[in-house]
Amino acid sequence: MNAASPATPPVGQRRGPARDAAGVPAVRTGSPASRVFGLTAAAAVVLAASMPLWVGPDPIRTLTEFASLVALAQMWNLLAGYAGLVSIGQQAFIGLGAYGLVVFADRLGLPVVAAVPLSALVAAAVAVPIGRLVFRLRGGYFAIGTWVVAEVARLLVVNVRAVGGGSGTTVRAAAAIPAGLRQSLAFWLGLTLAVGATMLVRGILRSRLGLALTAIRDSEAGAASLGVDVARAQRTVWVLAAAGCGAAGAVLYLNLLRVQPNAAFSVNWTAFMIFIVLIGGVGTIEGPIIGSVVFLLLQETLADFGAAYLVVLGIVAVVVTIRAPGGLWGLVAAHRRVDLFAVRRRLEP
Repeated sequence: MNAASPATPPVGQRRGPARDAAGVPAVRTGSPASRVFGLTAAAAVVLAASMPLWVGPDPIRTLTEFASLVALAQMWNLLAGYAGLVSIGQQAFIGLGAYGLVVFADRLGLPVVAAVPLSALVAAAVAVPIGRLVFRLRGGYFAIGTWVVAEVARLLVVNVRAVGGGSGTTVRAAAAIPAGLRQSLAFWLGLTLAVGATMLVRGILRSRLGLALTAIRDSEAGAASLGVDVARAQRTVWVLAAAGCGAAGAVLYLNLLRVQPNAAFSVNWTAFMIFIVLIGGVGTIEGPIIGSVVFLLLQETLADFGAAYLVVLGIVAVVVTIRAPGGLWGLVAAHRRVDLFAVRRRLEP
């Protein structure tokens, strides 16, 4: 045998992981399933983008809400499922996004398409000083602190007459747009936001920040002992999640037209995010999408029963939490070990 040729392993002996020229094991994230899913998802997004051309206004309005919920759930999951930050005050940024739409579109006369990303930037900017305050708290105190901040934001807006005070205001710039065009515009913005939020989370999880977040989720103290800058990673995610919630708030109220502080800053928004993520699966990208589908189906089915649907949501959340702690996607992943978004790292066999 030529000394330069690799030795053939004996029959029955498994080869080790593939290695590069330096002898380092090759790490892969993609798989045939994830590649097929990527192509299918891209085709589905293109098809969805064309829906305003052949679907009626009522389904478009519902789909806009669905897209916004997906974005909100992805942002809350990024906070709680990966960074370990259980916030119950994300409605503060939804409200800021909604009123940002009013200020930029109505008061400053900017196009609504430009007002949405600007509202997201305002929410991100406000999140920086808020983060310096609430990050002094830990655990349950952090969660309550975020809720208190949201209530303070609501009370401040209630006393600002320039944006309607406690009775709220109509987004006149959006109301001036023909109904069909406005609903289509809101849907396209919502679809862009949902896809963007999902791909943002995927990009983060495939980066060094994603590795840091995974370590923080498993053990904050352990991650810090390994050199992870826990505070920096959490603050980065906090600001990104605020921007996403701000953009979603602007899209939601572009769809609804009227902004009222008690509704825009309602804790129900965060309750919906928590429900969606728990049902779908905490710490997964697929979970918030599945949870949003379940939530919307329950909402549409039980819409005629008033507030009773909230009781049903609570019962469903309790049952799923007990019977499937990993959520509905956790049940699938436990049996098939599928990673549709290709974020799980593994050694090449």
